Amino acid sequence: MRPFTATVPFDDALGGVIAAARPVEGAERLDVTLADGRVLALDIVADQDVPAFDRAAMDGYAVVAADTINATADAPVSLTRTGRVVTGETAAHPVVSGSCIEVATGAPLPDGADAVVMVEHTRQDGDAIVFSRPATVRQHVGSRGGDIRAGESLLNRGDVLTPARIGAITAIGLTHVTTYVRPRVAIMCTGDEVISPGRPLAAGQVYNVNRYTLEALVRRHGGEPVIMPTTGDSLDALNASLAMARECQLIVSSGGSSVGEHDLVIDVLREHGEVIFHGVNIKPGKPTVFGRIGRTLWLGLSGYPASCLSNAYVLLVPLLRQTARLPEWTPRIVTVPLARRITSARGRLQFYQVRVEHGQAAPAFKASGDITSMAHADGYIVIPADVESLEAETPVMVTMYE
Repeated sequence: MRPFTATVPFDDALGGVIAAARPVEGAERLDVTLADGRVLALDIVADQDVPAFDRAAMDGYAVVAADTINATADAPVSLTRTGRVVTGETAAHPVVSGSCIEVATGAPLPDGADAVVMVEHTRQDGDAIVFSRPATVRQHVGSRGGDIRAGESLLNRGDVLTPARIGAITAIGLTHVTTYVRPRVAIMCTGDEVISPGRPLAAGQVYNVNRYTLEALVRRHGGEPVIMPTTGDSLDALNASLAMARECQLIVSSGGSSVGEHDLVIDVLREHGEVIFHGVNIKPGKPTVFGRIGRTLWLGLSGYPASCLSNAYVLLVPLLRQTARLPEWTPRIVTVPLARRITSARGRLQFYQVRVEHGQAAPAFKASGDITSMAHADGYIVIPADVESLEAETPVMVTMYE
């Protein structure tokens, strides 16, 4: 056993992780159907107007506004209907004074017309359309370039693509975009006792929960998971996994980060690179280790499933998003009263899992090794290191897992 002689405060650990992050530089060309959530690597400048023509904003009649200037309910104006135009078509002839053309919403505005009157404000009288109120110039007309102008900077490098932004890209006819690559994240789960789900458990074995929770979290926050084979508790096994993971931007390991004789992550880091910190003054997750080997960063988390995932939210997510050029994660926070009294170990900052139900925060935390501490939680509260207990009805800020 090699007990911790010191641990770093959480804020120092988080600051060290962020300071070490290097945003990805590589880019790739993607079909827009695959681009949701990706980060643009190049500016996009529109090469055309959207819409490319003036268009009707309502179902109704395209008119010369001056023809209707004197129209009232008592003295309506009649205009001759000379045609009809729908979306995807253009009018066969222009609107001239004394006439109108029926138009559908989105249809090109016929030449000669300068306004559209809603069908609800008209009535038909044979071939004539009767208008009982005046129209104004450009009324219910969507202007050419009213959405996007040719030459306009549509999106900028560093913008995160959303469904709406993908819509803007396709509105100017693009089918592909250039985005930054996703950082490759090696997921390395250690432990002689860890086996893959789907096989029967032998005495003393556990299923590899962390491989799946970390993979899901990495994908959700902009990374490309690279799954390493389960790594045994030996230097040879760790070095073999390291050799496979060296081309990744990040290595995230679970297990092997504490101070027992089988906790060898710290030894591998010291042999091949540098340790930035080992041991964080938090609960759960005290044995967290962070360092670098060459250009690859390594975040070693606890093997206990709840501890591993809890610390991944507060340390891996900021590190990964910085690396992926994604904006800082700003989870939703709700303030509710505690459902009942809870206690905390004095001297360590605690991330305490809770459920939000019936307008209150109810404890969900069981133990660091119990994944249901996380699965049954809606979020967590932060209990300062100098607080030993929080009484029922105390207002607490719950950071939601979303």
